Amino acid sequence: MQHKTWMAIGAFILALPMGATATQNQGGNQEEPKALTSAPAGFDAKRDGIEHGKLETIEYESKVSGGMRKMVVYTPPGYSKDSKYPVLYLLHGIGGDHNEWPKGGVPNLILDNLYAEKKAVPMIVVMPNGRSTGEGPSKGFGGKGGNAMQVFGAFDKNLLGDVIPYIEAHYAVKADREHRALAGLSMGGGQALNFGLNNLDTFAWVGGFSSAPNTKQPAALIKDHAEAAKKLRLLYVACGDKDSLFNISEGVHKMLEENKVPHIYNVIPGGQHDFKVWKNDLYQFSQLVFREPGQAPAPSKTTQQGPPKKEVDSRPASTNVNNSAYLQRAQR
Repeated sequence: MQHKTWMAIGAFILALPMGATATQNQGGNQEEPKALTSAPAGFDAKRDGIEHGKLETIEYESKVSGGMRKMVVYTPPGYSKDSKYPVLYLLHGIGGDHNEWPKGGVPNLILDNLYAEKKAVPMIVVMPNGRSTGEGPSKGFGGKGGNAMQVFGAFDKNLLGDVIPYIEAHYAVKADREHRALAGLSMGGGQALNFGLNNLDTFAWVGGFSSAPNTKQPAALIKDHAEAAKKLRLLYVACGDKDSLFNISEGVHKMLEENKVPHIYNVIPGGQHDFKVWKNDLYQFSQLVFREPGQAPAPSKTTQQGPPKKEVDSRPASTNVNNSAYLQRAQR
């Protein structure tokens, strides 16, 4: 789901709740906050002279909703069935399907480059169609395709009942919560927060990139804040400050801050609702997940400032898929 271009990304903002840190370790031990900087030029470009991972489209039978479904799976350079890998489940937006991240977000190139620089733990990345009914990107917005909130909202059953079991049966993975991450963009960001924070025994690492209005209300997002603070290894909430959905991520951040749930809140100056932001989020998030305590990347200096205030009207943006009710226009 592409949108109009925006100003070049400036410094990332790292806002941490009182008493929280950028990463949380087991046993109550905490690390010093790690600053984030914008991704360097060429971070998402194909490089010669380095090893490359593999993208493949998998077709599997859904036991939950019935019929055949598709997902794209990335395996890292040197993938071997003799090793075991952690898994990142990466979800798309309202206008996409299993091909949205591979086409728009090039996660294979971003991760290949990070591995070449030894900045990320080698992982498998799974990109499923995030609709419970399996329709393509032209459906699921209402009418004949059904209600978007319903078909995206019920996908947790497919994820837990179909996708994860298939991956763990067919790939060399570490099958425990410490080695599962869940993240997504826009509608998928809302899914990642909803499903991840309600399945803490399944996921230890959760990321919402520019999360959409399908995100549960902050008061209903986490049942037990103390449990979330204890179990989450990383909770990453991010959004561009020019994104008309900024208030969603801001509301989640405020709830987490008030309830002392450690998290990273990353506000991208000038960032809108597009892959320039989401690719940078993936660049940041993938360096932080699956790290052992003390192994986070070296900190970099950032410029910090408060996010701007803005009003939002109710008119659909011109870039909305099928003129859906959101994104909304932000009044400048």
